[in-house]
Amino acid sequence: MFLRKTVWLAVCVLALSSQVWASPAQTYDFGQPAPAAKATRSVEVVMGDMSFSPKAIDIKAGETVRFILVNKGKLLHEFNLGDAAMHARHQQEMMQMQQDGLLTPTGMKTMDHSTMAGMDHGSMGHGMKHDDPNSVLVEPGKTAELTWTFTKATNLEFACNIPGHYQAGMVGKLTVSQ
Repeated sequence: MFLRKTVWLAVCVLALSSQVWASPAQTYDFGQPAPAAKATRSVEVVMGDMSFSPKAIDIKAGETVRFILVNKGKLLHEFNLGDAAMHARHQQEMMQMQQDGLLTPTGMKTMDHSTMAGMDHGSMGHGMKHDDPNSVLVEPGKTAELTWTFTKATNLEFACNIPGHYQAGMVGKLTVSQ
């Protein structure tokens, strides 16, 4: 009986300290991801090296938009929805990924034991995967999609947070109106 209680307590402690329980799913006050079939319109965004076209997008609150992202540049780019503070935080994660060798100029490496060997394992949090629902990486010559339902009027940015790209001007205005 004592052994059973000890094992049960150990399982409970491990479950409560795991990342699944410790970090709730990220939510966004400006909306949420949506299936492409729910889109009320599509917007094509062309990524050049250090540019977006168009540079500004207007959306109505309640609208579900399917962004078609075409990378015509020679570098890996990101399309990320958020405000300036969110982009600043995400840029730090992307910098860590680059320093750990996961992010290259043209792509993203997959993690295996050899990749993990030289990493700072203290950085192995959420940022080590590029899986935020408001963001997508697009390799040179490729096309990707992101569909989002915008729930309220606000001013946002769409940006590439690969180190140096935002600072070089790879950011656009996204206005959500009533």
